[in-house]
Amino acid sequence: MIDIDYLNFLENILTDNRKERFLNVLKNRTNHFTIAVEDVFQMHNTSAVMRSCEVFGIQELNVIEQRYGKSIDKQIAMGAQKWVDINTYESPSACVHTLRNKGYQIIATTPHENDCLLENFDISKPSALFFGTEIDGLSEEIMREADGFLKIPMVGFTESLNISVSAAIIIQNLTNRLRNSDINWQLSEDEILEKRLAWAKNSIKDIKRIEQRYFEENPR
Repeated sequence: MIDIDYLNFLENILTDNRKERFLNVLKNRTNHFTIAVEDVFQMHNTSAVMRSCEVFGIQELNVIEQRYGKSIDKQIAMGAQKWVDINTYESPSACVHTLRNKGYQIIATTPHENDCLLENFDISKPSALFFGTEIDGLSEEIMREADGFLKIPMVGFTESLNISVSAAIIIQNLTNRLRNSDINWQLSEDEILEKRLAWAKNSIKDIKRIEQRYFEENPR
């Protein structure tokens, strides 16, 4: 449950332009789709995927770190880590299980399956879109667990794209179609309040001191 008084206290520290910007961005945020990346060796690619999520309105990025476990490249992410929720998992099965329980269908992105081309993908179902390593693609475990497969149509000699490029193309296409549809894709009122609180805290310097002062003056 969001403490509205605390949220108002923090937002009063922000400029009106900042608060308005939060609301405008949140209008285009969605959890209807979520993105998952599996054991991406080059961390700048994961960071670039996170940046694409932020730019095109995907609120959550799921990172499976079974083999490589690295930190987000903040220079590539360019601040996106402040605005996108990052969920980390130690195994593909843990990620799949969690996302399935949240109501997502598991969609493997791969150039080697003919299940569905990007333009034909059904956007009505909440979907978790999985992207694999630069070298090996998605693991056999993810491929077995997938409810469907998605590929970008290509007409050249090259069989695949860099993961960050593939993710950007797919995320932009699907979110654009989503915003032009009649699907109920936006965040709920509670989710919006949660993001307003989190983003306000991320925007305020010395937030720990300010937070401590507030709760000392306003004990629960």
